[in-house]
Amino acid sequence: MRIGELAKAANCTVETIRYYEQQSLLPEPYRTQNNYRVYNKDHLDRLKFIRNCRNLDMAHDEIRELLKLANNADENCTAVANLLEQHIQHVNQRLKELQELQQQLLDLHNRCQGNRPASHCNIVQELTEMDIPANSHKTHLG
Repeated sequence: MRIGELAKAANCTVETIRYYEQQSLLPEPYRTQNNYRVYNKDHLDRLKFIRNCRNLDMAHDEIRELLKLANNADENCTAVANLLEQHIQHVNQRLKELQELQQQLLDLHNRCQGNRPASHCNIVQELTEMDIPANSHKTHLG
């Protein structure tokens, strides 16, 4: 099948397929003399696997490791379970950070004093004065 057919079968975009090829998650397809990409069921299965992993918020490195484990006949399923356990720990950490973020946003929201001009809004003032490190999800409201 061609790339458009693969995209349709996997319910994704052509750009997604090309991106996964560039990231070495999806093996390069056979190319015809006209340089058309030709995909097979193995590509579709791999693409579905990748998309399911991404839907579970797995990083590309985690997916690569899972693929490496799955392709190693000598590997034990315990290694796969261990990798999943590590991902669960990352999710738990992110949940904790999101709960902290939620509380910070609620605290900020509670600073609103109602019917005031936006230029004098306590929320706007606090957002202007807060010192949030770059790429930090953790803020400290004073």
